Amino acid sequence: MKHRIVVLGAGYAGAFVAGTLARRLSPADTEITVVNAEPDFVQRLRLHQLAAGQEIEAPLLAEVFAGTAIRLRRAHVTAVCPERQIVAVADADGGGDLGYDTLLYALGSHGAGHGVPGVAEHAFDVAARPSALRLRERLDSLRNRDGGGSVLVVGDGLTGIETATEIAESRPGLSVTLIARAELGARLSAGARGHLRQACDRLGITVLEHTGVEAVEATRVLCADGAVLASDATVWTAGFAVSPIAAASGLEVTENGRIVVDRTMRSVSHPNVYAAGDSAYAIGDNGQPLPMSCASAGYTGIQATAAIVGRLTGRKIANTRLEYLGNHISLGRRDGILQMVDHEGQARPKYIGGRKAARIKAGILRTSLWANSHPTFGLPRRKHRLAAGSDVACAGDAVA
Repeated sequence: MKHRIVVLGAGYAGAFVAGTLARRLSPADTEITVVNAEPDFVQRLRLHQLAAGQEIEAPLLAEVFAGTAIRLRRAHVTAVCPERQIVAVADADGGGDLGYDTLLYALGSHGAGHGVPGVAEHAFDVAARPSALRLRERLDSLRNRDGGGSVLVVGDGLTGIETATEIAESRPGLSVTLIARAELGARLSAGARGHLRQACDRLGITVLEHTGVEAVEATRVLCADGAVLASDATVWTAGFAVSPIAAASGLEVTENGRIVVDRTMRSVSHPNVYAAGDSAYAIGDNGQPLPMSCASAGYTGIQATAAIVGRLTGRKIANTRLEYLGNHISLGRRDGILQMVDHEGQARPKYIGGRKAARIKAGILRTSLWANSHPTFGLPRRKHRLAAGSDVACAGDAVA
């Protein structure tokens, strides 16, 4: 009987891991199934561009996995039962259960409302392709309105900054306001913060600092200081949260539902379950938890792949690096900030700004898309057979 590997999610982590496993492991011993709700690969790092009105490439997963023998199941994951080694899914045909021997959990994250009233009912977000397209439709509807329209972007993290600047540049007829809970760009160096402020001024973005939001309504936002701000489209970018599925399954998770893993991305409570990307609570080489990011998805995905292949084939497992080097922020299509961080994750004094930073960010996005669209490129063509009697729950735990 073949060893069944099920990969949940085909984002930056899941798509790459699935393709790499297909290249490294012999189909005579293994079968790999990828479960994903969408039919295409979503460039989540560019969803703010999609919302602003730009066309973003979305390769079909069936084409991405063509020739790999990977089974693609388009469905929503509804539950995971690690004790029975079953994943419950729902699709157009009613769904069912998928059994597994090894599970890679990479369902990513979604926008977090933090319990603020009205966010779910009235706010837009760019955390997923459907929601980004919904925002795009709303912005399109404001285009012909007399005097334009007002857009409020709540949250001054990287997503909020990129969303506000992209909308302001792509749709100059709209009035864009960015609401920051603290100082704008607080995690950046002083020079980078200055560059960010200049970009907001150039694009005509109004910035409200040290402002909390208490409620979102259909046409306005209520602030903690009593201010009431009119809004034709409120975009919520104040953080991300993971699916409750992992917590409900009985896997050991953090308070916010991320799966606790060891150095090889293996669940500390269920040894035949691995996690990668935003779903994984992984400790980096600096002793700090890796942040939710595309870079973290890459590092955790590579490590999970090495661990799964090593344990199944009886090979030594190499430690891949787990580090966070910096933040790449686009400020529209012609400006950006490249902010490097130190070993503790704090901003270094120097930064790169302007067109050079924008080109670097664009290059990173192109490379990421290509790598995920060609997940097996450059890997050894030799397909490893499973070790005799291998069992992911107990085999080959040697770590380099």
